[in-house]
Amino acid sequence: MGISRLLKWVTGGIEAFLGIPFLGGLIILGSGWAPLQFMFVLHLVTLIICVVQKERFHGSVLGLITSVVGFVPILGMIMHIVTALVLFVDAARGGRKKRNEHIIDVK
Repeated sequence: MGISRLLKWVTGGIEAFLGIPFLGGLIILGSGWAPLQFMFVLHLVTLIICVVQKERFHGSVLGLITSVVGFVPILGMIMHIVTALVLFVDAARGGRKKRNEHIIDVK
């Protein structure tokens, strides 16, 4: 497992935790929105690594957006849950496949 996939699993897990109704909101509000700032940086690092390794980065971009709008109570919870799901799917699917990778070249 590459570092980009590992980071997707980690960021997805944290996003899922922050998406828990009331508990995630209490943690974010109780710590002065610091988890949103931390997650923004973590998503940015994941995005950069994914781009360098030519991996899927949709979840990281969505995570950056979630970190910006996550302070809105209900919208933030929904965005955290959706972002977690997208990150989990991205991590499970692995890297991008090259065009015609499934074709065996017999020469």
